[in-house]
Amino acid sequence: MSRAFVNEDAGNEADPRFELPDPASTYYPEASAWALLQGADAGDSRSAELATGYTWGDKRLVPHIERILEKATQDGENRLAQLARRFLRASREP
Repeated sequence: MSRAFVNEDAGNEADPRFELPDPASTYYPEASAWALLQGADAGDSRSAELATGYTWGDKRLVPHIERILEKATQDGENRLAQLARRFLRASREP
């Protein structure tokens, strides 16, 4: 394989950590929504999916993502709003 396609730094960084409450907590879905957006922003959606048990576009998280999008739009947090919109588009796919 060409060295142009090898990430020599892979595996040198600590595994991503997601601060999540107990899965039985009523706050777990909201925290999971945030973790999925955080993972997507870092380019590591898979780790966030594994940590939360939810997948990107999971319909159960739509209400939380919609609230995050609304607040991000109000606060001018363009990247967060962009990721939330992507999540919502993915949730509408069959």
